[in-house]
Amino acid sequence: MVQVLSSAWALLFGIGLLMIGNGMQGTLLGIRGEIEGFDTLQMSIVMSAYFMGFLGGSRMATGMIRRVGHVRVFAALASLISAVMILYPTYTEVWVWTLGRVLIGFCFSAVYVTAESWLNDAASNENRGQALSLYMIVQTAGIVLAQVLMVTADPSGYVLFVIPSILVSIAVTPILLSISPTPAFDTTKPMSLRELAKVSPLGFVGMFLLGGIFAAQFGMSSVYGAEAGLSVAQISTFVATFFIGAMILQYPIGWMSDRVDRRVLVLFVAIGGLFGAIVGMIYGEDFNMLLVSAFLMGGMSNPLYSLLLAHTNDFLDHDDMAAASGGLVFVNGLGAIFGPIITGWMMREMGPSGFFLFTAILFVALVIYTGYRTTQRPTVPVEETSSYVPMAQTAMTAVAVEIAQEYAIETELEEENDQTAS
Repeated sequence: MVQVLSSAWALLFGIGLLMIGNGMQGTLLGIRGEIEGFDTLQMSIVMSAYFMGFLGGSRMATGMIRRVGHVRVFAALASLISAVMILYPTYTEVWVWTLGRVLIGFCFSAVYVTAESWLNDAASNENRGQALSLYMIVQTAGIVLAQVLMVTADPSGYVLFVIPSILVSIAVTPILLSISPTPAFDTTKPMSLRELAKVSPLGFVGMFLLGGIFAAQFGMSSVYGAEAGLSVAQISTFVATFFIGAMILQYPIGWMSDRVDRRVLVLFVAIGGLFGAIVGMIYGEDFNMLLVSAFLMGGMSNPLYSLLLAHTNDFLDHDDMAAASGGLVFVNGLGAIFGPIITGWMMREMGPSGFFLFTAILFVALVIYTGYRTTQRPTVPVEETSSYVPMAQTAMTAVAVEIAQEYAIETELEEENDQTAS
């Protein structure tokens, strides 16, 4: 862990600042949209636009990096993010915000691809797992800290837009001044979606549904809070609780993942998320119960990302694991695009409780489909399963998933060698 920090501290510090900026702008737009009189459907389009840009950026970033290099891509896109954040309060029009969110999603995705390839180069086979864990912790902590900063100024003014703009600008500095060499960049040719769906139907469908669940939480939770009449401090606490739950429950669920049938665990974790959504629907007027709901929904949905990834790996050859990463992220991104739009429509038709109802429906679909899949394929013996790698869905691109796949392969090979030696 010390070795990872010493070699990648500038990168991790920069990523932390980027996550604070990203977390602030997401929450702030949900609150400011209510102030500006945008309805929930309009805000859902704005929030969905981020995931459209993110998906596009994850597909195009590799070509950009090959043409001009890591440093130029990182610096140029971070500067663009900073500029767009200042434009939000200047032009309070739905179409301007939508275009801005597309652009910011694209830029953040490409920045994450750049940072993750840098992180992979800084890590060795011995500490790759620690590097991924640190990366996940920094991401989640950045989002939580962003919510703390939301109460430092009036959301109807400019200050809360200026703060993330400054943080993103500062984030570039330690990375660009670091003496660490830029890595050689290469990616694996992705597996086709048809092949991926055939290899792991649960992984394919589950990633799509989970994309909708996560996008509703990350994109629409602040919109829900504004519609429900929560104060800025309450909205910030509500949003932060999703990510606190994700951080706390990630590791115990991961521990169970390596000891039981993963499909059964996916089933029970999805039921836990469903229970959280039901709590929010029934007790939405009680703020304390809202926090319980957010903790359960966030705490269950984030580990599901790692669970579904590990489950998919159980049915892949080592040579195919990296190739599957791009397809899994793409399917997850498609679900994320539709999540906020459907959530916004349901909130407009049914009121704020539509936020929880949409998430509940997706969790029900995942429960039913997981139960069905348990009857269609024999259980993989626990000793033959791949390693569970904790990951945060907030900013993971195909590069990070590919790194996780490589780590799972390395861990599995080490375990096989140890068993052979003994």
